Amino acid sequence: MFTKELYQAALPHARALGIEPAALLAVIEVESAGVTGATVKGRTEPVIRWEGHYFDRRLSGNDRQRARAEGLAHPNAGAIKNPKSQEARWAMLTRAAEINSVAAFESASYGIGQVMGAHWQWLGYPSVASLVNTARSGIAGQIELMVRYIDKAGLTGALKRQDWAAFARGYNGAAFAKHGYHTKLAAAYARYSQIVRSGDVD
Repeated sequence: MFTKELYQAALPHARALGIEPAALLAVIEVESAGVTGATVKGRTEPVIRWEGHYFDRRLSGNDRQRARAEGLAHPNAGAIKNPKSQEARWAMLTRAAEINSVAAFESASYGIGQVMGAHWQWLGYPSVASLVNTARSGIAGQIELMVRYIDKAGLTGALKRQDWAAFARGYNGAAFAKHGYHTKLAAAYARYSQIVRSGDVD
């Protein structure tokens, strides 16, 4: 998925973290599965995933009852299935926002780094709307959001060492090996290192 635009957007963030650009590009590729956006009503939007259990725990009373009745909230993780299309997912988020906008935007993950809106305060954004607007601003905004998470979660050192297992464990959880995240990262890093060394990035 390498493009010069992606490289130019990632470069300042890699430098700020003190890591190789190839390492950040590898994370972007693996976490995004090569998809950096989707067309929704004629606009390019970041890819999102809805988490109905997040929404459920942020609501109470009539709002929670309504959200459950409309198939937007459930106490159990995974009980609310995500539609296949991003347009349908954004429509789901819009419906949820009509019930409670802050809770709704906190209950989705955004962009190439799949960062939850609920992390807005932890990541230093003034509001969840600010986090979402950053993700919606384009690929550079998505990278900024992901890099904030990497830095805050203490995973920069693993990227500096190219310790893919440590990074995958911290970013994806204990089951990372089952999905081969670490091996995918290593392979992507090797490929991007070759591209960067070739100089074909301007």
